[in-house]
Amino acid sequence: MLTIKSLGDFGVKTHSCSMIKYFNKFMVLIGFLSIVYPLAGCADSESKHRDEYFIRVGDSVITVLDFNRAFEIAKASYSHSAMQQPAAAREAKLRLVKQMTEEMILRERAKDIGIKIADEEVKKAVEDIKRDYPENVFDQILLEYAVPYQLWEKGLETRLLMEKVVAKELGDQIVVTPDDVSKYYEAHHENDELTPDMKEVPEDIKETIIKNLRRKRIEEAYKPWIKKLQKKYIIEINKAQWEKITVSQTVR
Repeated sequence: MLTIKSLGDFGVKTHSCSMIKYFNKFMVLIGFLSIVYPLAGCADSESKHRDEYFIRVGDSVITVLDFNRAFEIAKASYSHSAMQQPAAAREAKLRLVKQMTEEMILRERAKDIGIKIADEEVKKAVEDIKRDYPENVFDQILLEYAVPYQLWEKGLETRLLMEKVVAKELGDQIVVTPDDVSKYYEAHHENDELTPDMKEVPEDIKETIIKNLRRKRIEEAYKPWIKKLQKKYIIEINKAQWEKITVSQTVR
């Protein structure tokens, strides 16, 4: 068994332009595992038995087949020339392994603390996302990358679940004081006349500052927090399968 802490030993070193831009945005919204995980869960027990596990975190399992499917989608974010380089292809695969592992940890954490996503939350998120895409572009992305809409929607639910876990575990601990807002405003509005009093900060700007500060502090707290969770859950990486996956490193 290879633990996630050993992954560093592997030596990690990151269509049309418009479509790639929207595809990258698409992937940021839901993540690679969020697409493949529902598909993995739909596999029949016989096929799951035939396909050896690749990553296991608690009750969650990603098989070799699941990983390969996810990587087929993930590699679209890289240039074709980059994926012809063995080192770059290996790095991309390791990056995906790390992302998958973190997302599996968050799924397990969600179960432990009783967090779920309601249908209404998914519906609203879908509407908000589609609103940001030009007409037909969203459907074109799903079609081009062979992602069934139902699986994408299920993947979005997974992404919302993970965001909710982070917000609950980290966001609730973040406190932005009036003094924090005033200092931020003063630092970024050097030419404005203001006093240290938060009341002097315009309400619309105040709200934006609070969101920015909260986001930054959550990002700073995330890394040590996820490391603690990695110690809490049993994480297994199938080393033999990893070696097989990276033997042929050049991606066609």
